[in-house]
Amino acid sequence: MPKMIFVNLPVADLRKSMDFYAAIGFVNNPHFTDDTAACMVWSETIHVMLLTHAKWRTFTERPIPDAGASEVMLALSLDDRAAVDAMNDTAAANGGTADINPVQEHGFMYGRDLADPDGHVWEAFWMDPAAIPG
Repeated sequence: MPKMIFVNLPVADLRKSMDFYAAIGFVNNPHFTDDTAACMVWSETIHVMLLTHAKWRTFTERPIPDAGASEVMLALSLDDRAAVDAMNDTAAANGGTADINPVQEHGFMYGRDLADPDGHVWEAFWMDPAAIPG
């Protein structure tokens, strides 16, 4: 079995969050989805668990941070610059916020940051490892 990551995120509106993640390229896994949580799949090894606030509180008593806070930025690699731009445009058109930080342009790497409807931060990026300066 491959090593996998399940990113757990508290969300205010489960349906809205599921629609947002589907719009930017995630696929729902109905086996791990109910009215309190949804499993959204990015790849064979990367899954995002969207949890209602009530469900989240069954895992921890720690407070849910304000939407404007940044504790972590999750990065997703994409095939090219156009895919990075498309993800940000799609995020903005589906309840998220595009370009919450300055665009990162390094020649060999290009990235744009977006926030989901709850303010969780994602970095969509493309990188050409062969072009990394020596």
